[in-house]
Amino acid sequence: MTTLDPASIIAKAAPGQHCSPGRGCGIHDTRPGHCRAFNCAWMTESWLGAEWKPERSKFVLTIDPVTHFLLVQLDPGAPNAWKAEPFYSQLKRWSAAALEKNHHVIVFLNRSATVVLPDTDVVLGVIETGERIVTRQRNTPYGPRVDVMKVAAGAMA
Repeated sequence: MTTLDPASIIAKAAPGQHCSPGRGCGIHDTRPGHCRAFNCAWMTESWLGAEWKPERSKFVLTIDPVTHFLLVQLDPGAPNAWKAEPFYSQLKRWSAAALEKNHHVIVFLNRSATVVLPDTDVVLGVIETGERIVTRQRNTPYGPRVDVMKVAAGAMA
């Protein structure tokens, strides 16, 4: 079983007050230090091609330093950008590889979360402070399946 407290991630990943949906940062040249210190995966991972640049893809990729989950923060002006190709099929492949390490790919549209699995996408909706994303793998006659849910802090799933 894996748990994640997305509230700590959302606060860092959600677009700031100067974000212009569909256009990006409205104060890029004069942005504050904490924004300058942030580097999305496109800037830190040389293997991501030009199509993954946030200005083009309309989302920001980050890798959580604690869970190693791949987080996709969507531009609110392009809420379906992650489902376009080549992104969607690649997110599915990354999801399959992540599951082998008990990691996950999670897409956020503001505070609303969707967990990307190799065979489905699980819409969890808004993750409230104190809620957790819980995943469990179970064996079925058709092979391993992953169940995803959100639960209140301290609740047993």
